[in-house]
Amino acid sequence: MFEFNRKLDENVLKPVATGYVNVLPSFVRTAVGNFFANIGDVWTAVNNYLQGKPKDGTTDVTRVIFNSTIGIAGLIDVATPMGLPKHDEDLGQTLGVWGVKSGPYLVLPFFGASTVRDGLAKPVDLVYGDALNYVGNQRFENTSRVVRVIDDRAAFLGSSSLMESRSEERRV
Repeated sequence: MFEFNRKLDENVLKPVATGYVNVLPSFVRTAVGNFFANIGDVWTAVNNYLQGKPKDGTTDVTRVIFNSTIGIAGLIDVATPMGLPKHDEDLGQTLGVWGVKSGPYLVLPFFGASTVRDGLAKPVDLVYGDALNYVGNQRFENTSRVVRVIDDRAAFLGSSSLMESRSEERRV
């Protein structure tokens, strides 16, 4: 599975993400990332409430309101400079708070390293936790998924290049 994921990244994801970075100006990529982060804050809020963290959940909802309005549909992150911190919560973390053990290490196709708990929670995050899945336009939903994957991979191009160069140094 590791080799499948490596080949997928090497032959598809990384080249497409590299092209994305080379073609789009950084301010456009930042806006795209902000848009998806804003959408993600909805599910983060749900998970914060489910974890018994109402203050963080309310902060997340407030972030979505400010970023969706003043921040022009989330393209600009106005909430962070306003002192509203971004949180990162998902169903796997919620299940952990509820006492579900993480289980053994697991490598999933396309998603990579995980645990059994997070591996089982990931489809729920992707299907039910993504507000874009409720738009009702299949073409838009599919396009947004592809753009999100490309944008997410592009965000790690620098760190993956660093890891690859360190790996090459160790082989020599």
